[in-house]
Amino acid sequence: MKRKALSCAVMAVAAGLASVPVTPVLAEEIEEVAVTGVRGKPRSVSDSPVPVDVFGSEALESVSYTDTNDVMKTLVPSYNVSRQPISDGGTFIRPAQLRGMPTDKTLVLVNSKRRHRAALVEIGGSGTQGPDIATIPSSALKSVEVLRDGAAAQYGSDAIAGVINFLLKDNAEGGSFNVQAGEYSEGDGFQTTASANVGLPLGSDGFLSISGEMSKSDFTSRSEQYCEDWFCVDEQDPEYIEAAKSASLEGDVVQPWGQPNAEATRIFFNAGYDLGEGKELYAFGNYSESEADGGFFYRFPGNDTIEDLREEDGSIYSPLEKFPGGFTPRFFGEVTDYSAVTGFKGEMASGLLYDFSARYGFSEIDYTLKNTINPSMGPDSPTSFNPGTLANEEFQVQADFSKDLNLGLNSPVTAAFGLSYMDESYELTGGDPASYEAGPYASADPWGFCDGANPTLAGLAVMASGSSLNCADDSDPVYRVVGVGSNGFPGYSPEYSGSYARDSFAVYGDLSTDATDKLFLQAALRFEDYSDFDSELVGKLAMQYDLTENIGLRSSVGTGFRAPTPGQQGTTNVSTRLPNGVPVATGLFPASSSVAQALGAEALKPETSTNFTFGMTGDFDLLNLTVDFYRIDVDDRTYAISTLDVSSDPTSGAAYDNYLALVDAGVVGAESIGGANYFTNAFNTRTQGVDVVATFPVSWTDESVTNFTASFNYNKSEFTSDPDEYLNAEDQYDFENFDPKMRGAMTAMHSVGALSLMARANWYGSSKNSGPGGDASMVQKYDPVVQVDLEGKYYLADSTSVVLGGRNIFDTYPDEDEIGDYCCGRIYPSATVVDWQGAFYYMGVRHNF
Repeated sequence: MKRKALSCAVMAVAAGLASVPVTPVLAEEIEEVAVTGVRGKPRSVSDSPVPVDVFGSEALESVSYTDTNDVMKTLVPSYNVSRQPISDGGTFIRPAQLRGMPTDKTLVLVNSKRRHRAALVEIGGSGTQGPDIATIPSSALKSVEVLRDGAAAQYGSDAIAGVINFLLKDNAEGGSFNVQAGEYSEGDGFQTTASANVGLPLGSDGFLSISGEMSKSDFTSRSEQYCEDWFCVDEQDPEYIEAAKSASLEGDVVQPWGQPNAEATRIFFNAGYDLGEGKELYAFGNYSESEADGGFFYRFPGNDTIEDLREEDGSIYSPLEKFPGGFTPRFFGEVTDYSAVTGFKGEMASGLLYDFSARYGFSEIDYTLKNTINPSMGPDSPTSFNPGTLANEEFQVQADFSKDLNLGLNSPVTAAFGLSYMDESYELTGGDPASYEAGPYASADPWGFCDGANPTLAGLAVMASGSSLNCADDSDPVYRVVGVGSNGFPGYSPEYSGSYARDSFAVYGDLSTDATDKLFLQAALRFEDYSDFDSELVGKLAMQYDLTENIGLRSSVGTGFRAPTPGQQGTTNVSTRLPNGVPVATGLFPASSSVAQALGAEALKPETSTNFTFGMTGDFDLLNLTVDFYRIDVDDRTYAISTLDVSSDPTSGAAYDNYLALVDAGVVGAESIGGANYFTNAFNTRTQGVDVVATFPVSWTDESVTNFTASFNYNKSEFTSDPDEYLNAEDQYDFENFDPKMRGAMTAMHSVGALSLMARANWYGSSKNSGPGGDASMVQKYDPVVQVDLEGKYYLADSTSVVLGGRNIFDTYPDEDEIGDYCCGRIYPSATVVDWQGAFYYMGVRHNF
């Protein structure tokens, strides 16, 4: 069999050098195979018709991050994830991107079986609802395969940008234990992680591999004190400034920006039993509990939340009685995630391979909101609320078959086919009544004190008791209307709670063969039918051709689709956002709801896509190189429209029309909502770019080798239809320019006896950000950023090692905001994929047994 080097094999080789002090191995001496991208038999990565990266457990463990999202970001340049400190549920479940496409357009597999979605639906952008990769601890992983190509015809809806397949450890003996601790150079964000794996035999022919991880991290703050045109803490009187020190439950500023407090316990198991005669039982699953908390926007006097209100006895109440220095709501989320997969596979006498499986997955977020009020309840408001829970549930049964057919061609044709049935649901469960209750101050003059400019008998009575009531003054607190529900995140009321369910059926077929000694061909078709949408038929063609012994060409073309999830169709939310650079309460409503329909929404429909890739693989003596160009066209892309202004002021034009639409739709507290939006099939896009991966070992002596890996991604997204109807100028500009178009990484690994060293440079290209209004004169260009990681590992014994290292050791940050687009104490663009926490230093101990 011809041997080719894995495009990114140096990752596995280099990390392997760090796992035990052995004689160095050159990158071209190993060959990796992948099960992702082709049905039937695995193929070597360089012989795959589509780009696939394979990372072994050593490569994964060589990355110091706790969150598997960050591990993937470090190893795969086209994979990006950001830290979103004030983003509602995005604080707890972070959305990621592959090739510039959001999480819900990348299919996630575990042991080649679909991973269930998380309960969170992102309330902005594409409304991402994808699997929570953080629930998969790296200690449980044997390897990860990243298919950077559309594969909906092979694996189903969501595989528009690619597929990530997490393969679990299958050891029947031995194990490992690892402890790591570290802290940022700013003196905050202390993190500890303890992880372990143990392999156990099941009888004489089975295995049970159990992996666990416990982690905890403290909050960070990369902020300055809140000082804006509309309110500046530092300009208040000394008494207020002193009181404001307690406005936030964390940090020394009233609105901190940084990573949240977080802790998690995660367990994964993988089991298999060989029944003989090619038959095997298998099962795997997980249980994960995590919790985190982060701050919201600071509430200051006169911000429509902290307002004087006229009480029933005619006196005046102010929320400053509860929070003398204003308050910053603190959002808490408890995430529970568990799954179970079981199956039976084997081979019939005819040579037909079969795999029958069933899976169940569940994800839930239980929210708590503290340090806030329900303004409409006035003095009777509590300061802690349970806004409700979100839950996503999936059940799927699947049958997969494959067989080699001898049709008289150059080699057998591998025919793969299968079918599946999936039932999924999304449920919003209401919170405690105080979290959504419309108290008396949700409407003007709740006690009936005034009749126009004149007091009523009730008004005269309180005035006689000394009240300062003045019905002729339209600024009198008697007319003040404030928000409904727990401020910052109102609870799910009965009318917005409920379950959204659907089922789907799919059947697929896949043919592949080595048509000649040099040419491999593949074709796939898939038909899926959803109970809430029409059916879809998608297909894919792929090929790999050996141009020479050292150079191979590969290409693919395919169609895909992604059906909107039940969560995207049903989620609702009222939160504080910055549509015009100023914090306002903004409501997100389901596209099919009467509220969104009144604002012009239409029911969601599936997104469709066309993918094209062309690339080459090369083995030039010691240099191994892959170059892959790609283009992804997505039509009817699901996206949240730019926020529509809402105002109860009759002179505000369209904003007043939107207010009337909310009132007509029965929205309680419409007077307190400053903006509204919904998801829609807004526009068509084109994403195109190139991935380059090169490996090169440098041999200094027979026992000294340095392995280098260089990886690069260029990615550009643009509109191919007019988005003016749905996005304002600022959102359009940022969609195409906010993320860096170029990203690269250079890694060097070297071992000397019991010592191994790793150095990695992460490079982020320039990017641009538009200020409010999309004015070309209000655009800031962010310079490229290079962040350097360095790690040393020393073996105290063959099975015990200590690690000392640092991430971003030169304490490099992205540029600070210069155009005033980021208010409220924020210094750096918090949604950027460039890390803005600064240098992090750590040490750890690992023991293998």
